[in-house]
Amino acid sequence: MTGYGRATTRFEDKTITVEIRSLNSKFTDLRIKIPQNYKEKEQSLRKYVTEATQRGKIDLAIDIKSASGDSEYGLNNALFKKYHRELSQIMGELEMPTGDLVQAILRLPNVVSNTSEDINEDEWTALENTVQEAVKKFNGFRLDEGTAMETDCRKRVLNISNDLETLDPFEKKRVEVIRNRMLKNMEEYVGKDNIDANRYEQEILYYLEKIDVTEEKVRLAQHCKYFIEELDKSLPQKGRKLSFISQEMGREINTLGSKANSSDIQRIVVRMKDELEKIKELVANSV
Repeated sequence: MTGYGRATTRFEDKTITVEIRSLNSKFTDLRIKIPQNYKEKEQSLRKYVTEATQRGKIDLAIDIKSASGDSEYGLNNALFKKYHRELSQIMGELEMPTGDLVQAILRLPNVVSNTSEDINEDEWTALENTVQEAVKKFNGFRLDEGTAMETDCRKRVLNISNDLETLDPFEKKRVEVIRNRMLKNMEEYVGKDNIDANRYEQEILYYLEKIDVTEEKVRLAQHCKYFIEELDKSLPQKGRKLSFISQEMGREINTLGSKANSSDIQRIVVRMKDELEKIKELVANSV
């Protein structure tokens, strides 16, 4: 499920900004961007964020700016000159254009480094509190989105249930149409006087059994009920089970369509499929 949270804190002359965002993923994939002098704290930070966010492709960015500018960062002059000298020599020998050589060197490790090596515990505490606030907003965003998705799913499952209840009149009409069509065909091919009434009824019953959708309707109604029951449960993660239930709903709807033998029933089946596809999309975003 997608999510977003942002928090900002002032500490002394610094502004600490924490931004966390996520995309849907079945597994936890956490990427952290953190100032170099806090790298040794990254593991504890990673553990907290992973447990607090549970699952998703998550990006956590931490930015610390000083009111006095970027005085915390410095250029390693000796290393910069060494890179520039050696790269210029190689590029000259290969007759390669220098291009944005300076920008390329600045992106190399340790050319620009944080001059503050000691971790300020008070600042770290402020940063932790800011991360917690960002995660709180992030989870709140997810909760709001999940609530909206749940409401939409309920509405669409209800639409399928309502469509299911509208099938009965068309089923009865379908039986009469089939009876009349088969009788007409038999009269044309064997003659009205040559029709065996008992055999005719047997053939009708056999054919109607083949296209009977009573079991499919019962199972689909049960799946819809089961889906709502799972939505009602207070579980942090239920998207995977809902995905399985929606697959079973799809099987019954497809069978209804294959047995329809009626344009009216086919239209209802198409509506059901449309609702189910939207349900699957919603559930996929929560898995």
